[in-house]
Amino acid sequence: MASAKKLPSGSWRVQVYSHTEEIPQPDGTTKKKRVYKSFTSDIAGPKGKRACEKQAADWAANKERYTEHEDLTVGQAVSSYIQSKTHVLSESTLTGYKVIQKNYLTDITNERLSLLTTIKVQKWVNSLSSTVSVKTVKNAYGLFNAAVSSFSDLHFKINFPQKKQEDIYIPSDKDIKTLLLNSKDDLQIAIYLGAFAGLRRGEICALEDADVLNGYIRINKSMGKTESNGWKIKPPKTESSNRNVYLPEFLIDILKGKTGRIVSLTPDQITDRFGTLRNNLNMPKFRFHDLRHYYVSVNHALGVPDQYIMSMGGWSTDRTMKAVYRNILIPEKDKFAKLSLNHFDNMQHEMQHENKKAQ
Repeated sequence: MASAKKLPSGSWRVQVYSHTEEIPQPDGTTKKKRVYKSFTSDIAGPKGKRACEKQAADWAANKERYTEHEDLTVGQAVSSYIQSKTHVLSESTLTGYKVIQKNYLTDITNERLSLLTTIKVQKWVNSLSSTVSVKTVKNAYGLFNAAVSSFSDLHFKINFPQKKQEDIYIPSDKDIKTLLLNSKDDLQIAIYLGAFAGLRRGEICALEDADVLNGYIRINKSMGKTESNGWKIKPPKTESSNRNVYLPEFLIDILKGKTGRIVSLTPDQITDRFGTLRNNLNMPKFRFHDLRHYYVSVNHALGVPDQYIMSMGGWSTDRTMKAVYRNILIPEKDKFAKLSLNHFDNMQHEMQHENKKAQ
């Protein structure tokens, strides 16, 4: 393997033979030209020389694989990666990937894989970090890295910005009562299901009368956006989202009075109507999704162990935790579920009493 040479700029460069091209000549003959691939390193001193030579050696050892894909751009690699996952990942995940590609990979999409460097990727990450959240940056890099890794052995050591510690507002019993006493119809049912059952918006919108059983509801589908920006009811993303959720008796009675879809709204409509209601009531700013945080806080305060809360709420974590939640003993889960049902029943009785006093 050729040794790296130091350039006038201070960088190191090494050239490795790639292939031979035949160049047509004016007299009709051809001339063979040896084509070399260059590798450079901006690191000063012997460390940069070694890094440069290592890049060249890695490429030479895997030349056949690299030459097949090295002309691909990042955009082409990402598109091919998404296409390869069409029948493997959920439609909402694929739609999310396409949104990331469209909105967050534009600054690096035309870079060829063969010319990618850690510095280039770090600059893209830094630029993205100035406009979006740390979570979005990591999601974008995750898609980029998965796609690039599918076509090369490239590895990048990237520094991400520190995640800012955000104060999460958890609605109180008083907040929930205020929302319920000032809402009606579909929005009121959605609030009940979010706060008293920990359901997500998509799960609420997909719930049907056939899912309302004796004392509990069955969660086995969700409403999510399609690539064309429409709405579609489909199975949930994760196995842990398939679950039975116990409800207070008064809420089961309300739901059993409905036919077809329990709530005739889309997830976006729930968000919009909830925001309008909250603002009209001059309440602290929190999201509909924060009703799930309320559900967790109530169960935690009542002494329900975390693993049962996570099972009832359909949360998923790492593989070990998922395995634990999938093997929860049903009798134990039922026992802990009834603790929160009593709390919610008492809240309902208090609201009914307050309504009677107001009349």
